[in-house]
Amino acid sequence: MGMFDNGIKGTVPSILVILGVALAAPIVLPAVAAISRPLAKTLIKGYLALADTVKEYAAEAAEQISDLVAECQAERAQSAGTVPPEPPAA
Repeated sequence: MGMFDNGIKGTVPSILVILGVALAAPIVLPAVAAISRPLAKTLIKGYLALADTVKEYAAEAAEQISDLVAECQAERAQSAGTVPPEPPAA
């Protein structure tokens, strides 16, 4: 008989929790959805702004490296006494 009593004691709180969640879900879920949508939009906007900033910095860095390579090629060609090749038109 003791095993039967212990088995029931564990299931009653579980059933009550499930019942409470089922009753609260129609109230809680719309509230969570109303909060989560603006939050998600804000996070996406922040990500897009960050991505644009990173793209700008990467483009500037690539341009500076390209200029540096062109300078080095010109100095190398000048020291060797040859004419540097024409840079490609951008």
